[in-house]
Amino acid sequence: MRIIRCKDYDDMSRKTANIISAQVILKPNAKLGLATGTTPIGAYKQLIAWYNKGDVDFSEVSTYNLDEYLGLGPDDPQSYRYFMNDTFFNHINIDKAKTHVPDGSNLDAEAACAAYDELMAAAGPLDLQLLGIGRNGHVGFNEPGDSFSKGTHCVELAESTIQANSRLFDSIDDVPRKAYSMGVQNIMSAKTILIAASGADKAQAVYDMIYGPVSPQCTASILQLHADCFVVADEAALSLCK
Repeated sequence: MRIIRCKDYDDMSRKTANIISAQVILKPNAKLGLATGTTPIGAYKQLIAWYNKGDVDFSEVSTYNLDEYLGLGPDDPQSYRYFMNDTFFNHINIDKAKTHVPDGSNLDAEAACAAYDELMAAAGPLDLQLLGIGRNGHVGFNEPGDSFSKGTHCVELAESTIQANSRLFDSIDDVPRKAYSMGVQNIMSAKTILIAASGADKAQAVYDMIYGPVSPQCTASILQLHADCFVVADEAALSLCK
């Protein structure tokens, strides 16, 4: 792992955006794995600003999002497809047909997960996978468990994840309890992985990811075994990493 220490959230966002934009500039038809949540919003805003300046072109890029809530269609304001469109895709020159998110409206979990795996297999290894990290060390919606997942699967969300995500809903009761998520094998197959983290509430998870044993109890710890992984984190998230 290569650790990039940042002053604060804004600095982390710029450095994250730098790595993503460099990938697109070097390979205009790059295949990007993308994440949702509050952590990458600053990076997406920076990429939009650079696009508006003419510094980066997304017209040939294809994207594959990590996860989606089960039961939410693409037009639902709480869905991750809606989030990606509203936060990023609507503001750049990307072809929406080349942007992919698991189909949360398909309640047939086996069929929905198989379809997403087939889509990713046809695309081949992603050039760059962007990740956030949960307070319990999850990446995507791969919660702590007894083993590392492989392909896209349906996940029962941990209570800590539901509580963390409730800030984006009117009520904690509105947060879906299940989601579709890329598996760890999907994630690890990317050529480069970029994991961004911000805030003191992520400090223990970041420490366990970098220095703890490789264990499915901290899903992100598997990234220690990846050949090309960047950790871009602010001082608060790295406060336990001396």
